[in-house]
Amino acid sequence: MTLTASPSTSSATRLVVALPWGLRSPAVARRLAVCWLEAADCARTADAVLVVSELVTNAVRHTRGPCLLTLTDDGAYLDIAVTDHSEDMPDVHQPAGGDHRGGFGLEIMRRLGDSVRVVPRIGGKTVHVALQVHTVHTPARDRRRPP
Repeated sequence: MTLTASPSTSSATRLVVALPWGLRSPAVARRLAVCWLEAADCARTADAVLVVSELVTNAVRHTRGPCLLTLTDDGAYLDIAVTDHSEDMPDVHQPAGGDHRGGFGLEIMRRLGDSVRVVPRIGGKTVHVALQVHTVHTPARDRRRPP
């Protein structure tokens, strides 16, 4: 397991963790995410940790290689991303059927996340789940505030 803090040119904060393939990786990812999210005072820590757990579990369950967990907080949204070494693409828009085994992790991510997307790459993919963690002020809301 490797922890890195990547340099940032914006106000976003980031945690990057390389996890080995193994049944313990989801638990390790959950513990690291809890520590990082609580230090960042994330309003949706429980939801974010559940998404982290599901993403890393899927990577362990459906691949045989290490994965990379990246958490990025830009002040409004938390992007939870897991990169793995499988080019098999999950159907993030297809709900799990009642007689299918598994598939509920993607349903959890769809319900908790404000967006779920899969970015393919040569030799694998990255699954991103974005959670709104702070109120986003729109210009209309700002105009209604008293001076």
